[in-house]
Amino acid sequence: MPGPAAGTGSAPAAKPGRDRYLDVLRAVALVRVVFFHLFGWAWLTVLFPSMGVMFALAGSLMARSLARPAGSVIRSRLRRLLPPMWAFSLVVVPVMFALSWKPFREEGLWWFIKIAYYIFPVGTPPYPEENGSTGGWLELTWADQAAGPLWYLRAYLWFVLASPLLLKAFRKLPWVTLLAPIGLTAVIGTGLVTVPGTFGEGLIDFAVFGSCWILGFAHNDGLLKEIPRYLAVSSAAIVMGFGLWWASGHLTEEGWNLDEIPLAQATWSLGFCAILLVYAPSWQKLPGRLAGWDSLVTLANNRAVTIYLWHNLLLMAAAQLVDELWSVPWLGDTFGTYIEQSYQVLVFIVIWPLIGLAILAFGWVEDVAAKRRPRLWPNGAGKRRS
Repeated sequence: MPGPAAGTGSAPAAKPGRDRYLDVLRAVALVRVVFFHLFGWAWLTVLFPSMGVMFALAGSLMARSLARPAGSVIRSRLRRLLPPMWAFSLVVVPVMFALSWKPFREEGLWWFIKIAYYIFPVGTPPYPEENGSTGGWLELTWADQAAGPLWYLRAYLWFVLASPLLLKAFRKLPWVTLLAPIGLTAVIGTGLVTVPGTFGEGLIDFAVFGSCWILGFAHNDGLLKEIPRYLAVSSAAIVMGFGLWWASGHLTEEGWNLDEIPLAQATWSLGFCAILLVYAPSWQKLPGRLAGWDSLVTLANNRAVTIYLWHNLLLMAAAQLVDELWSVPWLGDTFGTYIEQSYQVLVFIVIWPLIGLAILAFGWVEDVAAKRRPRLWPNGAGKRRS
């Protein structure tokens, strides 16, 4: 595969305005995440590898931002990332303590240091394995599920801090830098070498999605356009084929859940994202029938962190609300069988109003973090009217 000669130069000037194609991909990725965490269909991780897509898009935007001094870019990214997490932690962590979570004496001071990961997530924040009540509004594993999305913020933070060096390395040795995370995944993601503790967990995530993040650099710099499309797509297909082959020999109890098979996730996501970005149009506006989804796409992108952080908790709340239908007089007795048969569909219907409430209650924090005027429902309607 020919190397992009322009990789040693500086990035081209970024186009003004938002790229609506990237916005659509991010919105689809968020919806797929909600689908997967509700229905648990392992094949969804193959159909659309949301996390790889989200890291590739973030890498592209990060490379674009690094046309400015690196220090100011990192501060800006941290300012946008951390306050929404703090708002989430201010709700979740006190509830954990209120439900009898206590420090582990065996860990001593280290336990309190790990609590700080709820403020600055360079590591995995701790949480109690059981912290609720059977049959209550907060089931025993609620804390585990609530804290589940926080790994993404940890990985994102690692990538942001490493991006200035990664971008320099990419522009000097593009193919080596792009493929190095795949090699690292083959070493530490397959059990060949084990890195213990939370650092090991973070390093595996960094390796698995590192190539997707760096692929975003290539997209921003226009290097993907220098490769003949047939060659880029065929190479991506080979990488994806390897990912499926590896997954077929390392299936878990969940089957084709690539989230549990690091090397398959890394290679499949890289090839999938490469095809999406090789064919990427540059949309200033959504074309054709997609234009009807403009408001929802805009809202999802303006509140992406809020949606991602809160969706697991809201799925549990939606399930509890559906459970209450059985206790409604006449309704539970008459339609109990239908409620049971359509349980997950009902939860899927209920989750979206709850996400809307979370956007109203917490989404404004994203505006404050970005030094914008707080908005309750930023779906772009005002701009379109103007």
